[in-house]
Amino acid sequence: MPFQKTRLALMACGLLLAAAGPQAFAADAMNPASYSGPFAALSPLPYHLPAFDKITDADFAPAFEAGMAQQRIEVDAIAANKEAPSFENTIVALDISGQVLTRVGSTFFNLASANTDPAIEKLQAEMAPKLAAHGDAINLNAALYARIKSLYEKRASLNLDAESARLLDRYHTQFVRAGAELAEADKTRLKSMNEQLSTLTNQFRQNVLEATKAGAVVVDSAAELKGLDAPLIAAAAEAAKGRGLAGKWLLPLQNTTTQPALGQLQNRALRERLYRASISRASSGKNANQEVVAKIVSLRAERAALLGYPNHAAYVLADETAHDTTAVNKILGNLAPAAMASAKKDAIEIQKVIDAEAKANHTASFKVQPWDWDYYSEAVRKAKYAYDESEVRPYFELNNVLQNGVFYAATQLYGITFKERKDLPVYQKDVRVFEVFNADGSPLALFLADYYARDNKQGGAWMNSYVDQSSLMGTLPVVANHLNIPKPPEGEPTLLSFDFTQTLFHEFGHALHGMFSNIKYPLLSGTSVPRDFVEYPSQFNEMWASDPKVVANFAKHYKTGEPIPQALLEKVRAASKFNQGFDTGETLVAMLLDQSWHQLPAGHTPAAADVMKFEAAALKKDGVDYYAVPPRYHTPYFNHIFAGGYSAGYYAYLWTAVLAADTEQWMKSHGGLQRANGDYFRAKVLSRGGSVDAGTLFREFYGAEPDVAPLVEKRGLTLVSKPSGKMKGKKAG
Repeated sequence: MPFQKTRLALMACGLLLAAAGPQAFAADAMNPASYSGPFAALSPLPYHLPAFDKITDADFAPAFEAGMAQQRIEVDAIAANKEAPSFENTIVALDISGQVLTRVGSTFFNLASANTDPAIEKLQAEMAPKLAAHGDAINLNAALYARIKSLYEKRASLNLDAESARLLDRYHTQFVRAGAELAEADKTRLKSMNEQLSTLTNQFRQNVLEATKAGAVVVDSAAELKGLDAPLIAAAAEAAKGRGLAGKWLLPLQNTTTQPALGQLQNRALRERLYRASISRASSGKNANQEVVAKIVSLRAERAALLGYPNHAAYVLADETAHDTTAVNKILGNLAPAAMASAKKDAIEIQKVIDAEAKANHTASFKVQPWDWDYYSEAVRKAKYAYDESEVRPYFELNNVLQNGVFYAATQLYGITFKERKDLPVYQKDVRVFEVFNADGSPLALFLADYYARDNKQGGAWMNSYVDQSSLMGTLPVVANHLNIPKPPEGEPTLLSFDFTQTLFHEFGHALHGMFSNIKYPLLSGTSVPRDFVEYPSQFNEMWASDPKVVANFAKHYKTGEPIPQALLEKVRAASKFNQGFDTGETLVAMLLDQSWHQLPAGHTPAAADVMKFEAAALKKDGVDYYAVPPRYHTPYFNHIFAGGYSAGYYAYLWTAVLAADTEQWMKSHGGLQRANGDYFRAKVLSRGGSVDAGTLFREFYGAEPDVAPLVEKRGLTLVSKPSGKMKGKKAG
């Protein structure tokens, strides 16, 4: 469940918005003073929420052009300043530059993910190289970098406070990593590679979006849906109606390989259809991504070599808390065998259920396949724990989970309160807006909740920011959470699985990270932390989804209001370690696949025709090519790493899971859901943004190095070889 931080992309750190050639930069031709559109100034709405009711698709292009032109003027003025470089006239001036571009970028890219349309997609493809060129014009500006470097070299004598010193360090690191110290000829090569990458990553994302939409499975008969919960059948009928297929049912694809309906559908043929539709996405036809992948991987490896790194993973990890591929390979290598062993053990139990069913029905048995796993693992779950997911859903109604679960936990832990604002504009009718207040009643943030699936919305779940907190700019945060919950027919309740319930808590952990930011400088605000730290607050926040006090407040039957029976709740908790071999395994397989792609050196990347052969060989090499546990994402639709900013960083979900498990243990040992604990965590971690090295933040909170043992215990795994226990990564630059 990735977060999205638009400002980081617009500042072009060399990963998300790689630079294009100067021929793509057209903003110099515009006089920014003539621009008077909706992004020319801060929105007049509370918290500067974008005026969605007044913004049209036609407003974006001129705002981008004006925003780039304005920032170029500002940056050129900084670089040409006759005064000696100072922290204020160089670093602060750079940090506050490009406000129009920041405003339009945050709105546009968030809508491109959450509520896109053909005009937005067309403009996104057109703007990618222009924005990349703009980033390059800043990062490769020799005069500007000379000023930054001169300040960095005498930083010890500048008497800067800790946050200001951190800001200087981050800008110096960002410019060096973007190629500021390369020779001019190499800068030209870098621009060419980055121009191509900016276009290719956007093409990959759009191919996946279209392929996912086209891959939805149409069902002609209600009988084929036997086993699926009634609310999900109703949602499938609504989805079909929305595409002009009244009288049929539509099973839209989620972003992952395994689809939610596979756990309930009794019709094996339909399960196989759904699974094959999922794994064939973006693999053939006009939306095929193999050629795009081959080019992206090759260019990333070549760029890493140009910047002095052995491969793209080494380049990425040098600026993460893990620091290098050795640390990442070690943790993945320790846990992968345990996950696979657990999955294979579960497969034996699943096969017994399949064989017994065949014998009872006098039919031929079959070997468990990936499309069978979820369905029959549910049968094992029922047998072992007498637990059926359909028994739980009536107690997890969406609004109740949100207000009496997610919000309640935050109120108990941090003292914050929520008030729904129906007077503010939204970009889609199902989006809800909440104003958030501190314990003393002072305003904290606006929170947008966008939970239903749509054809024009990317898959998965994520958090993004429309306005970042900054005391320097006088802004408070506006953040949003997004899920893809199937929408029931009008008037019907939205009943959640326990997985969706956990995801609601997870994404709100990201939101809290953004909302609690108490930072001066925009670059360091909110979720501006390494990828292998940003998932930490969100994964930790999942613990409250099963906390007894929180559950007692929200897990109530949507019709009767009766609390969930204690016996059923105990079954849910007991089953939490069930199927962890598969759940952990599919994620670990994807993490290893990510590293395999990005640890390739320049000149050793496969051609388009060999992309899937490489994937198969990589999984075999790592010992995770178990047919029944496919990767959470196959290469052609692995958006996280080829279009979502997590290249060589998907391991972060496991790295931060260790931190989250440690923190969960700490919370429980200190009394659990108490204000003192929440205030401490807020002060030590959630409010600090990127103002302190991430590893240092964790150690200052936890009082020790991260320990993998609590995570292993939580997931019910047994390590094949015992690790040292402590998980160390070097400081990020």
